[in-house]
Amino acid sequence: GEGKEMINSVLQSLQDPHLVASFQRCCGLFIQIEERLGAGCSNAPGNASGSQGLAERAGVAGSSERPNGERRCKINGSHPHLYVQDRKDPHGVGECAAKERPGYAVKNYFLYYLFRFAAALGREIFYITFLPFTYWNFDPFVTRRLVGVWAIVMYLGQASKDIIKWPRPLSPPVVKLETRVDAEYGMPSTHAMAATAISFTFLMATMYRYKYSVAFGLMASTVLSALVSLSRLYTGMHTVLDVICGVLITAVLMTLTYPFWDILDNFQLTSPLTPIIAIVMPFFMSYTYPELDHYSPTRGDTTIILGVASGCTVGFWMNYQHGRTYEPTGSLPFEIPSITLQIVSLAIARFLIGIIVLVATRQVVKTLSLKVLYAWFDVAGHDMQARKRLEIEVPYKFATYSSIGFNATVVVPLLHQLLELL
Repeated sequence: GEGKEMINSVLQSLQDPHLVASFQRCCGLFIQIEERLGAGCSNAPGNASGSQGLAERAGVAGSSERPNGERRCKINGSHPHLYVQDRKDPHGVGECAAKERPGYAVKNYFLYYLFRFAAALGREIFYITFLPFTYWNFDPFVTRRLVGVWAIVMYLGQASKDIIKWPRPLSPPVVKLETRVDAEYGMPSTHAMAATAISFTFLMATMYRYKYSVAFGLMASTVLSALVSLSRLYTGMHTVLDVICGVLITAVLMTLTYPFWDILDNFQLTSPLTPIIAIVMPFFMSYTYPELDHYSPTRGDTTIILGVASGCTVGFWMNYQHGRTYEPTGSLPFEIPSITLQIVSLAIARFLIGIIVLVATRQVVKTLSLKVLYAWFDVAGHDMQARKRLEIEVPYKFATYSSIGFNATVVVPLLHQLLELL
């Protein structure tokens, strides 16, 4: 009994938004609540927590018109989610919630920019640049490990959010620096998961393959994961518990799968079934993603991740079948090449050409797949809301990002060869 109570109280304190707010204050980020209209409406869309703590978790900011037309907000516990109302009344609640996002004051700009930069390391911009960069300029062997672990970890993290359905920390007391993911649930932190997975997979895939100080590698991986994890508290997007669980889940997953990395890699390169499995399974996983009663970007984001992994896997397989692995040759462990101006300029040229191809791929495939799907489902071409429908969102994002994954691994290296950049 007592042990259980203690665990419960520890978990509750780790979920407390005031803990996040005090971390923000320690780092020089302060909330400024101005006495404006409807100061009671502090909840951003997607934060269903009541301000009085656990008892009112389901309390939601609603809105009501006053006789003089001034918009007042009230706590309204009748809907478990704000965007249920938001969807019915796009000009009501959402507008009120957006208007009432508390302001903030930054007292420490070094930490502000450090954590904003670290938060970007967990976003698409980082994957879209870092993963191809390692493939084109470093070692495809390492990229294969990174893509595999990243896709598994992110799928489980994103799906867990929509199954567990724990709200993000409440604002106020927390300052929220990001708005896009506000509609998503918070548990576990997928930023913390991705950062831990990518930095430690990189370490584990390279430590026996290259000659370098493993202690330095361990330190770098730890610092990177910690920075991204802390950035989620700094930006006010997660509770301490979300972040701890994200890191622990990743650690467990990586420990359990590590013994099978080589077997799975060998299978994905050599099995004739690879292309079929790599396309059908991720598409099925995207299509059967846990459903919510409102629209959230998690399904689309998960489809993007699985699409990239799918296209890359088909590309890895195809390159191997044609004897093009683009891997360093020689005896293990390899020396890390010294960085010269020529190497740097080649890397930049490869990267820029590659990114141009990927951006073009995204534009072309996205436009074509939306045209085909809109015609198939008889949707008006200008209907942007239709993109949120399951039968349109999943196929168009999957087609777009699997094409990006395929082109990044097959087409871009061939182009590099053609331009004599390899």
